[in-house]
Amino acid sequence: MYTGTQLFLIYSGLFFASLVFSLLIFSVFMRFARNLGIREREQMLVRWSSAAKPAFGGIGFFILFLVSFTLHGVIFPGEAREVLRPELLGLLAATSLGFLMGLADDAYNTRPLLKFLVQLACGGILVVSGTYIDLFEAQWANIALTVFWVVGMMNSINMLDNMDGITTSVAIGILAAGGMAMLVTGPLDPASLLLMVGTTAALCGFLFFNWNPSRMFMGDTGSQFLGVFLAYVGIRFFWNTPSPLGAWEPERQVLAPVVVFLLPIVDTSVVSINRIARGSSPFVGGRDHTTHHLSYAGLSDAQVALTFIGIALLNNFLAFVMFRFIPVWQNIHTALYVGYALVVFGTLFALTRRTRPPTRP
Repeated sequence: MYTGTQLFLIYSGLFFASLVFSLLIFSVFMRFARNLGIREREQMLVRWSSAAKPAFGGIGFFILFLVSFTLHGVIFPGEAREVLRPELLGLLAATSLGFLMGLADDAYNTRPLLKFLVQLACGGILVVSGTYIDLFEAQWANIALTVFWVVGMMNSINMLDNMDGITTSVAIGILAAGGMAMLVTGPLDPASLLLMVGTTAALCGFLFFNWNPSRMFMGDTGSQFLGVFLAYVGIRFFWNTPSPLGAWEPERQVLAPVVVFLLPIVDTSVVSINRIARGSSPFVGGRDHTTHHLSYAGLSDAQVALTFIGIALLNNFLAFVMFRFIPVWQNIHTALYVGYALVVFGTLFALTRRTRPPTRP
């Protein structure tokens, strides 16, 4: 068994090796194609970027995810069978299905119904393999909430991928929060941590190409894969994490994932509310996301990304406080965390009502 220092060096080495590998992969991809994921030029009208760029991000994410999965037996030879746990095999199956669906969508622009059915299947695979939210006494309610969470997160991450660097930065923040929660609450799960470290490194490498002005998009391939994986992280390390004293507290269970995933939740909620109020479908793309309205308010694309990074860091700090310094959850804690979430939601919602796209001459 490794010491704490040895584990730190192992995971640090894995992160930097994966980072270099991801930079190499994306550099190679840039030389091979410049149009995967751009199915029709007319679709650029609803994208924030007006330039056609390759959507190779998700392929790189998935490659690093698989490499991390297979490396567990090499790094921890005495625990090789740990990676064959049903929940991890279910995660592998669900992320693979999400990845393939996204790849097909990038290449062929699949029908929304097929995409929705695949998302339901991803949620079902996680449930069957043992990954589900444990909140209610009625098991059917837990299963329904889990499937809703997985489908919702796959769509939220997809919708949030609307401006350079946004989804990449938010996903890095969520994975960092997941690692923090594991280290603070314990016990350490080497296999899950390995997957999060490898995927985080892939995202960091991709951010080099995705930061404004971006040279590459992640595409549906990336957003669908990330949606499943982040949903799993949310269930495993936030929905189902007890208090520091080992107690199960429903308020903490609900608010932990809400705070960590606040940005995709708020963006999807605000966009859906505004579109339904206008009588349009929430699932049709457009330039009406919270990120776009920050731009309409005068921020540059890079400043919008930095704003979201700042909020994500604050969310992670609040999650750290929740798990490290609040041994017993009380009503005052619920009021403070709900209040914070409402302030973020209210501010971004008000912004979308007060700003408008600039008029074109």
